[in-house]
Amino acid sequence: MAKQKEIKTNAMRILESMKIPYIQHTYECEEFTDGIQIADMLSLPHEQVYKTLVTQGSSKNYFVFVIPIAEELDMKKAAKSVGEKSVEMLHVKDINAVTGYIRGGCTAIGMKKQYMTRIDSSAENLETIYVSGGKLGAQIELSPEDLRRAAKAEYAQIIKL
Repeated sequence: MAKQKEIKTNAMRILESMKIPYIQHTYECEEFTDGIQIADMLSLPHEQVYKTLVTQGSSKNYFVFVIPIAEELDMKKAAKSVGEKSVEMLHVKDINAVTGYIRGGCTAIGMKKQYMTRIDSSAENLETIYVSGGKLGAQIELSPEDLRRAAKAEYAQIIKL
């Protein structure tokens, strides 16, 4: 019996092309599961698992924010960090059209277009973080600095305190 080939996502291909090391963690998943449930399934520390949120600014441009799974995006801080008057969450039905990913499988690396991206500054002090691997059932573990480089992101204080 042939060994099943692991399907690489666009994010994984980009990391490999940039020679960025990562570890893929997989889990069974048929539909959207929130980050806390995924962290619990994989026995990962909540403070190291980050979610990717996509917003639209008052300018109609899209912006990507990567924050800890148990935290909430501070819309005012987020808007300020990207030079917008305001931002609002992208509607779930528009995620695929804007990013090329689906809800629960969205990652800041390898979206259809390069959007301005901010990673919460809490990630700067961590050795590794976990983010979606670009599809349901896949998380990737890498250093925050490597995520920043691959996503062409900057750090900013963007969560509600």
